Amino acid sequence: VQLQASGGGLVQAGGSLRLSCAASGIMFSISVVSWYRQAPGKQRQLVAAITSDGSTMYADSVKGRFTISRDNGKNMVYLQMNSLKPEDTAVYYCKAERWTLPKYDYWGQGTLVTVSS
Repeated sequence: VQLQASGGGLVQAGGSLRLSCAASGIMFSISVVSWYRQAPGKQRQLVAAITSDGSTMYADSVKGRFTISRDNGKNMVYLQMNSLKPEDTAVYYCKAERWTLPKYDYWGQGTLVTVSS
């Protein structure tokens, strides 16, 4: 199983980025897929998640600015990030998990997002 996160980069405050998470070996359509982020010196925090039935949740700090979505045909999950702020600077990770059989919990490698002021 492999999760591959991509799409990070350097952007000015107010700009946008779209992160992508691709999976091999598991199906996102039956998983809960989440985006986390970790800023330097801080704990990893949950940013957004999408369940197998399409329900979504967001951290208060990103509500109204970030959108998580899933393309089952491509087995991809995206995080559209708009109105970026310097405090959004972090390494972003995708995670796929399933709480019923077959249970699993996989992390992708991070992708760095840097927002300049």
